Amino acid sequence: MRILNVTESYAPFLEFGGPPVKVRALALGLAGRGHAVTVLTADWGFEKRLRGSEAERAERTAYGWRQVEKGVTAQYLPTRLRFRASTWNPAVKKFCREKLGEFDVAHIFGLYDFLGPTVARECARRSIPYVLEPIGMYVPIVRSVWLKRTYHALYGKKMFQQAGAVIATSEQEGEELATGGIAREKIRLRRNGVETPAKWPERGQFRRALGISEEAKLILFLGRLSEKKSPDLLLRAFALLRKENVHEDLRLVYAGPDEGGMLAKLAREAKEQGLGEQVQFAGAIFGEKKWPAYRDADVFALPSQNENFGNTAAESVASGTPVVVTEQCGIAPLLADVAGLVVAHNAAALAGALRRVLIEAELRARLVKGCGKVAASLGWEGPVREMETLYTELVNTRMGSIES
Repeated sequence: MRILNVTESYAPFLEFGGPPVKVRALALGLAGRGHAVTVLTADWGFEKRLRGSEAERAERTAYGWRQVEKGVTAQYLPTRLRFRASTWNPAVKKFCREKLGEFDVAHIFGLYDFLGPTVARECARRSIPYVLEPIGMYVPIVRSVWLKRTYHALYGKKMFQQAGAVIATSEQEGEELATGGIAREKIRLRRNGVETPAKWPERGQFRRALGISEEAKLILFLGRLSEKKSPDLLLRAFALLRKENVHEDLRLVYAGPDEGGMLAKLAREAKEQGLGEQVQFAGAIFGEKKWPAYRDADVFALPSQNENFGNTAAESVASGTPVVVTEQCGIAPLLADVAGLVVAHNAAALAGALRRVLIEAELRARLVKGCGKVAASLGWEGPVREMETLYTELVNTRMGSIES
């Protein structure tokens, strides 16, 4: 099959978190199974990221920079305007006009951008089936809620109506979609996966870089410092643990890019509560650099208000580090009492679970062992095969319609 993936962000722009990692894993997996995969995405400064062998694989085209990696062609459309994580890329119309007819099926990832609606509209006009995967963005929760609702009114509603299938990565997200009016027969459940490093880093690298001793108990938050992920709730839970003197050297490390001024807020609150050096900010870490952080943590926390899956929790588990997640994380049922603890979205509950993982030796040993069990079921092979089956179904349905 000739498959087109449409996404606002893609490698090497890993600072956008889970989406570029997910799309790349699926694209490479499908290419490895013999399919021709093209990723259509925005250019966030591709030329500046070029170095060494990467520069040799890249070339200019009529639609912007293009690069081929292991059979996957990534087309980076020139960006004319930017607003937060969204862009305006006029070349998408030219691409659709001249290239869209070459594809059998399209897969659109995410909402609140202008690439998806343009491709979806042209796919519908040409009767090319497409899959829509909102990646947890369907329900407007925080930041610019009125803009997101306007987007749904102008573009989103029609995109969902015309999609051949809508992907949910957890039962929780599936229910959100169904409650929002998406036909249940159109919703397909497909989890995310984890792509682990070929070789695990030696333990201690991350701690040494931050000056944290081996004896310290380290709680890790890795991800965007956004309101939706509630890093401030974790800070309040950490303050409770410090008051209880759970451990003489207890540390909380935030590793991730700032969003909406959350970093300054966290730093200010940590200072006001007298937490001093016990709270550290490691900055944004991506790709291979994130694995030493997971490996060196005693427990990983993901206290999100809403998470369609929870890739970082899955990565932590794959690293052998137990997790504490809130009930609002889609991955929670896979981890509960096996590789981590699931709690309500409040500071007391979060602090209580963190305390247990840190000081109850028997519980911790059981969760560490459970990490291996869960990680074994989180590879990308299954999701890749599921997408291949779905694409084939949609293409065959289209061919049947044409023949009849």
